[in-house]
Amino acid sequence: MPNLTSAKVLAVIGQKGGSGKTTTALALAVAATMHGKSVAVLDLDPQATATSWGDRRGTDSPAVVSCQVSRLGQVLEAAAREGAQLVIIDTPGKSTDAAIAAAKAADFVLLPIQPQIYDIETLTSVKDVLTLAGLPSAAVIVNRAPIQGTRHTDTQDAARELGFHVMPVVIFERIAHGDAGNVGQTAAEHDPKGKAAQEVAALYSYIHSVLYEGEQQHGKQSKRRA
Repeated sequence: MPNLTSAKVLAVIGQKGGSGKTTTALALAVAATMHGKSVAVLDLDPQATATSWGDRRGTDSPAVVSCQVSRLGQVLEAAAREGAQLVIIDTPGKSTDAAIAAAKAADFVLLPIQPQIYDIETLTSVKDVLTLAGLPSAAVIVNRAPIQGTRHTDTQDAARELGFHVMPVVIFERIAHGDAGNVGQTAAEHDPKGKAAQEVAALYSYIHSVLYEGEQQHGKQSKRRA
């Protein structure tokens, strides 16, 4: 169960690298700051990709903190004391311990997957992680989807068949994400009117509604399905 009263906690987890967890976590963090929230990103990945992004960014908004899994509870408490309204936990691709710890601490768990069989196959182990974490409210987001074709809808259907709630938003493969990351930005800053920015805005809007408006109802649905 989440252990903070003054901050909402979003965990971004998965059991495969390359699914865009860090890009998604940072995009949502910046979107939240644009909406006036004080945001902290906790980087549990030993590769420290989010932390390096923060170094390139050169500002402390959002704050990005490299954190060991064993220190997650203490760092979450510190973030709350410092006034964070939203804490986003970015996790490594193949660390069950990190995923469980992050999911346990979260008010909501976001599960990015690419629209390919390798990612879909990991959802079985993701379900085990969520079970060990106490079945937190969670949903799959199809990420890095090809612009052409129906892979994204096919993947959404596959996730639903496995019992997952699925976000009604798709994040497509857009060059703006990579270009923005190179200079410590996100797509919303690099190309504010672009489609990548619009997709992230739609995802943030949905996340916000879950965390701040309809979390109880969503949580009940997710616990039945995931």
